[in-house]
Amino acid sequence: MSILQHLGVTIPIVQAPMAGVSTPSLAAAVSNAGGLGSIGIGASGVTDARAMINAVRVQTSRAFNVNLFVHVPPKSDSESEARWLEALEPVFRRYDAAPPASLRTIYTSFADDDAVLTMLLETGPPVVSFHFGVPPADRIAALKAAGCVLLATATSLAEARRIEIAGIDMVVAQGWEAGGHRGVFDPDGPDDGLTTLALTRLLVKRMGIPVIAAGGIMDGAGVRAALSLGAAAVQLGTAFIACPESSADEAYRAALAGDGAEHTVMTSAISGRPARCIANLFTAWDRSTSIRPPDYPIAYDAGKALNTAAKARQEGGFGAQWAGQGAPLHRVMPAAALTQVLWQEASETG
Repeated sequence: MSILQHLGVTIPIVQAPMAGVSTPSLAAAVSNAGGLGSIGIGASGVTDARAMINAVRVQTSRAFNVNLFVHVPPKSDSESEARWLEALEPVFRRYDAAPPASLRTIYTSFADDDAVLTMLLETGPPVVSFHFGVPPADRIAALKAAGCVLLATATSLAEARRIEIAGIDMVVAQGWEAGGHRGVFDPDGPDDGLTTLALTRLLVKRMGIPVIAAGGIMDGAGVRAALSLGAAAVQLGTAFIACPESSADEAYRAALAGDGAEHTVMTSAISGRPARCIANLFTAWDRSTSIRPPDYPIAYDAGKALNTAAKARQEGGFGAQWAGQGAPLHRVMPAAALTQVLWQEASETG
């Protein structure tokens, strides 16, 4: 019996834990349909994170996943941060606003967050996953002792090997096509940009732990293709953005349905880390500047402030509208129905 089957997951489809988009209702709907629903708590404080986990449990008795950021703590540089704010100042002014006087580290890495670890040990979610790296060995051991199945994202064979050595149960193979933040451990290091197909097959052949394929998969044919490469499951994020249970705002949903979704781009301007986004006003501004953004998540403090200022003037083109290259294939339907349709299509194309 596979790890996911042992958890009671009957459909090998994982809904990606998109922080700011995935909700307890979305995760529960996917889990109730037989897949593995997910929530992202990396952008939430410990109180909100606990509430989200409890909210999922109210809506489902099945397994679900809780995702955490394990980024290297940023290096604050007041001079580079001032240059970044100066570059953004004309854009803020366009919406009758001013950039923040200074920038903050708005998210704490799980590697340093004792309060979140304590909360997880108390709540014991069935699955815990990591993005941007793996936490220290003592945290991994504590979560496993609490009965949590652990997943972590890799964009290369080297990262996957570190995941396996760390004792993680399953690896998510994130291809270049994937929406949202690249899971690279070192955003300043080389990135071969391996596609989902190539990376999934490479990890299946070289790793001793199960592989979950992620990136650009939007329908049952894509699910079946990934499974035929040896993946134990597939992870889809962009496919679920248009579901009514997601918290994507109207501007995000409109962008997903617009021409920009056909031209997703990788950008570091919004958050300070490379992430695939629908082409919008923020990505267009990024192409016009050569200034390097501050480290993640310091740059995200400015990005969020700009989005807030623009939205106050009815402009939604500065949001973190993460989406993968398969975005034009999205469908608008409830999450449970989409999960079931995906698996029906995958079975029919086998």
